Amino acid sequence: MNLRKFRRFRTKLLIFLSVVGPGIITANVDNDAGGIFTYSAAGARFGYTLLWTLVPITVALIVVQEIVARMGVVTGKGLADLIREEYGLRATFFLMALLLVTNFANTLSEFAGLAAGMSLFGASRYVVVPLGAIIVWALVVKGSYRSVEKVFLVACLFYIAYPVSCFLARPDWPQALKYTVIPACGINASHLFMIIGLVGTTIAPWMQFYQQAAVVEKGIKIKNYIQARWDVILGCTITDVVAFFIIVSCAATIYASGHKEIHDAADAALALKPLAGRAASALFAFGLCNASLFAASILPLSTAYYVCEGLGLESGINKRFNEAAAFYWLYTSLIALSALAVMFLNETMQVPVILISQVANGILLPFVLIFMLRLSNRVDLMGRYRNTPLVNAIAWITCVVMIVLSLVWAASALFPGLIPV
Repeated sequence: MNLRKFRRFRTKLLIFLSVVGPGIITANVDNDAGGIFTYSAAGARFGYTLLWTLVPITVALIVVQEIVARMGVVTGKGLADLIREEYGLRATFFLMALLLVTNFANTLSEFAGLAAGMSLFGASRYVVVPLGAIIVWALVVKGSYRSVEKVFLVACLFYIAYPVSCFLARPDWPQALKYTVIPACGINASHLFMIIGLVGTTIAPWMQFYQQAAVVEKGIKIKNYIQARWDVILGCTITDVVAFFIIVSCAATIYASGHKEIHDAADAALALKPLAGRAASALFAFGLCNASLFAASILPLSTAYYVCEGLGLESGINKRFNEAAAFYWLYTSLIALSALAVMFLNETMQVPVILISQVANGILLPFVLIFMLRLSNRVDLMGRYRNTPLVNAIAWITCVVMIVLSLVWAASALFPGLIPV
């Protein structure tokens, strides 16, 4: 009996391991240079008080990513492909154009994060940025989906640097756990802006397109939908646990010291050095470099996927260059232009681009969610796999909350003093 149970468990585990990948990779890439900076700033400026936001954000992230994984499994098509087929080329073109501009800025921020992180180890951006660009380009252009996925999964393991760095910072765990389960009162304009940033950086529009495209290219079928769903749940949970440790480590050191302002993720790593020790600082910087290089591969890849799908062009890592020329040229161009921008634009010119891209992520998200929800509730498209009432409720609440937060942010920017600082 025990042997039978073991064999059944082993079979289920092997099936899960054959399916795992898209959910974990997509979610972990979300902890990129922009995400690490946002989480670091939340801890440095507000201590532990915004940790509670990670709970509803994680639930929303799981629901949103599960919807696109399910659509990919059931339809065998990417999200951009479905939008074009159901809503026409014009609507798809404008959405793809907006996402293309946003993702260019996001990719630029990844190479900026790589340059900033490696500068803490004494490396010049004129060396590490072109070298990083060549590595991520060769990885995708010269590899297959299976080989590329294995490299990405290994990169996910290095996020362990943040939990270790956090424990070295010796935080006040009772306080951290208290603010994780009990929302802090007294939300003002500064808190509101940071919450918008936390939501926008955690649930970014590119994630939905990449997740569904990766599920389709991996060839995951309906019979393995349960494993694909657990892949999403596991990935989203891990990424927000990492976010938790980043916030806690900065709250325990930078906020506690009274020096609450940081200008990028590298500043957070540098600030940890005198407060938590050289090891914590080096681990934080290493995590930043790994995350930046990892995301610099995925973000242009997701862009190439959804633009080519939206325009009805061939796409996919498993295709040769001559079979999907537009896909590979777009991927190459995004990497090359982003790397050149980081090398030749000074940091004061890069920061506004990076910040605008984070705001654009939050503003574009509701538009993507509306398309997703309309498609995933179509009986003729999804059959019995359409959304449940609970999934619809959580997804629509997420959509409405992001619209309201974006409007409040815009109103506060136009009318300073509207919300107490």
